Amino acid sequence: MTQFRILILYYYLMGKNTVQAKQRREKCYGDSAPSDKTIKCFFADLERGRRDTNNAKHRGRANEGITP
Repeated sequence: MTQFRILILYYYLMGKNTVQAKQRREKCYGDSAPSDKTIKCFFADLERGRRDTNNAKHRGRANEGITP
């Protein structure tokens, strides 16, 4: 996923928008690339100043449960 975040950051820095990033993604990667929603969320993060391409740590409970 980090490689796609780097590509999306590149598109953003080149002045592209989410539609152009989506078209390029579909052309090069087909179904293996992130969804439209993921691209829009990452563009929104970039607009807010986040430039980190690593996955952010999430707060809250872990997805795993422990059963006694």
